[in-house]
Amino acid sequence: MRILLTGGTGYIGSHTAIALIDAGHEVTLFDNFSNSKPAVLDRLREITGVTMDFYEADVTDAAALDRVLNERAFDGAIHFAAPKAVGESIARPLHYYKNGVAGTVALLQAMERHDVRNVVYSSSATVYGMSDDLPLQEDAPTEVINPYGRTKLMCEEILADLHQSDPRWNVIALRYFNPVGAHPSGLIGEDPQGVPANLMPFLAQVAVGRRPSLHIFGDDYPTPDGTGVRDYIHVLDLAEGHVAAVEHLQQSPGFDVINLGTGNGVSVLELVAAFEQVAGVPIPTEVVGRRPGDGPASWADASKAARILGWTATRDLDEMVADVWRWQSHNPDGYPD
Repeated sequence: MRILLTGGTGYIGSHTAIALIDAGHEVTLFDNFSNSKPAVLDRLREITGVTMDFYEADVTDAAALDRVLNERAFDGAIHFAAPKAVGESIARPLHYYKNGVAGTVALLQAMERHDVRNVVYSSSATVYGMSDDLPLQEDAPTEVINPYGRTKLMCEEILADLHQSDPRWNVIALRYFNPVGAHPSGLIGEDPQGVPANLMPFLAQVAVGRRPSLHIFGDDYPTPDGTGVRDYIHVLDLAEGHVAAVEHLQQSPGFDVINLGTGNGVSVLELVAAFEQVAGVPIPTEVVGRRPGDGPASWADASKAARILGWTATRDLDEMVADVWRWQSHNPDGYPD
């Protein structure tokens, strides 16, 4: 298949590009480098041996979307392009609604103009809010508590309405839990711009000496060690889930929402201990107050992905940590400018 990846040079997009190439598909990348760098393109070429088509543009740019859809024929799109930090979304809600929601609408309008109606959407387990009905199933109530989560749920609803209005649209919205890890080559990985908003990249930057210590936001949760518990999934497992989803749409059209997670919870302290063990370096930590909006625990029921997509996560925590450390230790300052 010929697949358009919006946000294709970002953390998850770049790993998905590799998984698609490995599965025999053709990939075109579309990104504005707002949270990635051009060096990703060279690294992808080195890993895959393929020079992928690339368009530098913003997903809200209708003319740029028309240009790529005019110049290339596609069987479908995987839509990653959107900002993704909860805290930033609270501080900059208009930025999130413009890029997350208006950008999605612009892409769908362009796809409709060019008769491309298969789309895999990058959603998030954030839509479940602070639900304690664990493990989280896709039919659990949604309870968004910040603009980031609200943009994800809004876009899911837009896609459901679109399919309802025109059954030629085939959609799978993938609700990610907590992507971590990196490609085992050490050539690509997570390189957040500014202060990392997620635990693993912050932890890696402490380990490599870029930051003095890791803040643990609360150690008094009702969990085995008092720290928050999350479902961490290797980014390559996540990428392979996207390949399974886009291939499934070719065989079984419709609309669906599917979790991508491991089904296992790992606490903050367990993750720190695993990192210290694998990296062989101490991680200084400091316990501070809880962050607003953080719940005690969240992990997936991933049985639907296994049943519908034939997909399960296969990489364990030690592999996730080892791959992150290989990436960060080989690239202590991230990608070159």
